[in-house]
Amino acid sequence: MTRRIVLLLALLLPFSACAAPPAPAVVEGVHYETLPQPGTLLPVKKGQVEIVEVFAYTCSHCASFAPKLDAWKATLPANVVVRYSPAGYNLGEPLSRAFFASEELGALGLTHLNTFDALHGARTLPMNPTEREIAAYYGTLGVDAAKFQAAMDGPKVMQRMQAARNFSMRIGLKGTPTLIVAGKYRVLGDTVDDVLSNARELAIHPPQ
Repeated sequence: MTRRIVLLLALLLPFSACAAPPAPAVVEGVHYETLPQPGTLLPVKKGQVEIVEVFAYTCSHCASFAPKLDAWKATLPANVVVRYSPAGYNLGEPLSRAFFASEELGALGLTHLNTFDALHGARTLPMNPTEREIAAYYGTLGVDAAKFQAAMDGPKVMQRMQAARNFSMRIGLKGTPTLIVAGKYRVLGDTVDDVLSNARELAIHPPQ
């Protein structure tokens, strides 16, 4: 009689009470690596999650990734902020400095994706352009050449270049493009879709 009661109770228990807890959506060593020296690129507000793409304009993989990342970031929750950082190892590198000058002028919407296209698609810029060549090209996009040059030569750009270099060194940058979530996790993945999916999961449901 007792055995029959135990069996009946087991049948009445909800399935979820008997099932194993769900496996985490992302697994360390498979979907991400934890950085030994955590820290965001820029300060974040309470509740914000930072995703940083470390890139190089001369990188063909970054050129392919850029429009996909641009479209993907529009699908993220409002508290997730996507930022970009040139690798920054060479503090005088014109293309990286041009990125920060454009950012300072609020012109990245004009210049960022177009710079990739000018280097890898339309080839309207040489692969290692001078500051003058970049300024002239950005002028065709509607960027004020004088203001752009002033920003390139200003102290803010050099400060941002130094910060970018420090970030790349701290995360142990292995190549571009690289996504860093919350200053803690280097995103892994076999395909672009994998990387973006894993980055989303890390941002929304970080490992416990």
